[in-house]
Amino acid sequence: MERRAIEEEINKLQVEKLRIESRIISLQSQLNQNGQQKQLDDKNLSGWKTTSSPPYGDHGLSKELIYRYSRHLLLPDFGIQGQANLLNSSILVVGAGGLGSPVALYLAACGVGRLGIVDNDIVELNNLQRQIIHTEAFIGKHKVESAAAACRAINSTIDVIEHKGALLAVNALDIISKYDVVVDATDNIPTRYMINDGCVLLNKPLVSGAALGLEGQLTIYHYNGGPCYRCLFPTPPPTSACQRCSDSGVLGVVPGIIGCLQALEAIKLASSVGVSLSGRMLLFDALSARIRTVKIRERSLNCDACGENPIFTKKLFRSFDYENFTETPIFDLSCENLMLLSKEARGSSNEYEELLNNGKPHVLLDVRPAHHFQIASLPNSINIPLPNIEKELFTIDSALKEIGQCKETDSLYVICRRGNDSQIAVQILHQNGYSTAKDLIGGLISWANLVNCDFPIY
Repeated sequence: MERRAIEEEINKLQVEKLRIESRIISLQSQLNQNGQQKQLDDKNLSGWKTTSSPPYGDHGLSKELIYRYSRHLLLPDFGIQGQANLLNSSILVVGAGGLGSPVALYLAACGVGRLGIVDNDIVELNNLQRQIIHTEAFIGKHKVESAAAACRAINSTIDVIEHKGALLAVNALDIISKYDVVVDATDNIPTRYMINDGCVLLNKPLVSGAALGLEGQLTIYHYNGGPCYRCLFPTPPPTSACQRCSDSGVLGVVPGIIGCLQALEAIKLASSVGVSLSGRMLLFDALSARIRTVKIRERSLNCDACGENPIFTKKLFRSFDYENFTETPIFDLSCENLMLLSKEARGSSNEYEELLNNGKPHVLLDVRPAHHFQIASLPNSINIPLPNIEKELFTIDSALKEIGQCKETDSLYVICRRGNDSQIAVQILHQNGYSTAKDLIGGLISWANLVNCDFPIY
């Protein structure tokens, strides 16, 4: 066998080994849970409490649990009562991504009695840079399965509930109602409004965090008379302000930091210790290493969700169109191509490959941001970011002149990451006299999938 084939086979076997080991851990955790449940049934226990005083105190913690959580029990501000409260609590984590990963891991490790995890996504390789709960062995598997296995591997004594699928208006109230505290670890605006409204209707505290780029924020909504999300944002932000990590990027450790703080706030709520962030917002700037806490507006008496005359009922909630309200999709549609141009103004990756093979003179304009262009680019392409095109038309003219062409000739092609910005660029070029400019359908992702499988996708 060739060296490359051997290395590929080794990598496949290593991934399979990790998958098998993770499955073994998951099955062992289930065995432990079944065994512990049988012991609880035999002793007629209710939760962690017994019908009579246990031999080690009236808190209901066994010898093994006292040892497991001993570092918690030594804290005078947390102690045995804080741990007992946590063991008797239930927390729902919505989202098993960059924020949800540290939240779920720490809640499991610290001993929340019942941990629910909701997600509809699958594990991908580009998740692992920040979503530390997942491993290579679970690539292609449901995130909920992966997260639950990791939590059970850390702590087999807690109850981990898998909610495989999206949290939607039709099922949110049924799921949220089963838990004491809700953690919003999602990354889209319609889901934030939906989780908030559900928590207000069911009177549940909501620990909300967000991370994008090199910044993050955290607060608690609808707790101790504090405001809810709608109090702060009665009107959804413009769609241009609603960015996701898949578009704008995020430094992996940033959601990790915010997620850890979300776990801390959830633990404080569940264990009834400390002072919560209700009424305040924590802001984190990774580049300057600054964390500050600011006061946020008080609960609005005119709020549609928690005001004096709220419009939301459970019936209205289940039928409310959050995507229409926010003009933003719940699911990430950034990989889907827009259809802004006619068929004649577009070309495929295969057609462009044929053009290269035939040696036809042309200019390839890459309209991605400069730092995207530095990641990877096609040979001989020139980079003019989309916002700068009209200011850089002379650069395009110069490039065409160098190959003996002009703006009227069929020799200008435009490419971007996914084939969306390139269509906008072609529209601008057409308006400026470059009537034959074409975009490449599907962008560089299409090139990597259809022409050159070694071209990096990011």
